[in-house]
Amino acid sequence: MNVLQLVTSPRPFFDHQVSVLEARGVDCTVCTVPGVDDAGGRSPSDYARFYPAVLSEIRSGEYDLIHANYGLTTPFAFTQPVRPVVVSLWGTDLMSDHSWLRWLSRRAARSADATIVPSQPMSDALETDHHVIPFGVDTEQFRPIPQAEARERIGWETDRPIALFPYDTERGVKDFPRARRLVERADADLELRPVCGVDYEEIPYYMNASDVLLVTSKRESGPMVVKEAAACNLPIVSTDVGFVRETIDGLANCVVSDDDDDLVAGLERVAADRGRSDGRDVIDGLRLEALGDRLHEVYRRVLERPDRSGQPTGVSHGT
Repeated sequence: MNVLQLVTSPRPFFDHQVSVLEARGVDCTVCTVPGVDDAGGRSPSDYARFYPAVLSEIRSGEYDLIHANYGLTTPFAFTQPVRPVVVSLWGTDLMSDHSWLRWLSRRAARSADATIVPSQPMSDALETDHHVIPFGVDTEQFRPIPQAEARERIGWETDRPIALFPYDTERGVKDFPRARRLVERADADLELRPVCGVDYEEIPYYMNASDVLLVTSKRESGPMVVKEAAACNLPIVSTDVGFVRETIDGLANCVVSDDDDDLVAGLERVAADRGRSDGRDVIDGLRLEALGDRLHEVYRRVLERPDRSGQPTGVSHGT
């Protein structure tokens, strides 16, 4: 099976998606929007250059289907009328502040041969038939590590409990000022440490070196960092955004709420007992292997449907 993957900017969870599919015999070719994914996003000229690149790839490759990842890539997947199209919406497309991007994402979902969303809140917001397939977590990379070992690895020389803020403090949507106020209000010797720009491979050490993950975002499509923290058994205190509630609600030493008093109480409790969560038990159902199996099954079902001639589309290359 040969699949052309269209994506704006690869993310770790997207890279995992490609890896697990290739492990199942799916040959993936990734076509990325050119340009730099800075704070302002890609420019219209970047997408103008993406269009001929996609057409050229489609003409030169014998693809069984095209998988458009994120709403902005969907128009390019539909530039050809022959191959089936699978659409994955990531969250900031379907739930965007921009009405035109919400409209584009919904239209793509209606036109696709299969549509995938990663969370229940997104599923509730989409009227079209779709599959709910959560983003998978690499539980070999994100795993519990003794805190002393993790702190030594990253050079944190302190015995104080640490609240990890895993974002750029300048990103307004992440609301670092609220995180700072919550920690200052907490009746605990709690230290707030923002972490941004470190190598992805090092993130598990920062999580295990911390005592609680603090998320104060105003809105999120995920965030994946919550699932990764859960896989490390790191307690989580978070606003009720994205798929946080469905991921951590009911876990030990975890709080999801939009009320500051609840969030402060959660921070105080974690700082007092410095216990861990039982998040890894929940994340076991979100391993990469499960992601690969479910995506592969969606592909197979799409390719088994009759095409316009009434014949099965078939799978011409391998599995």
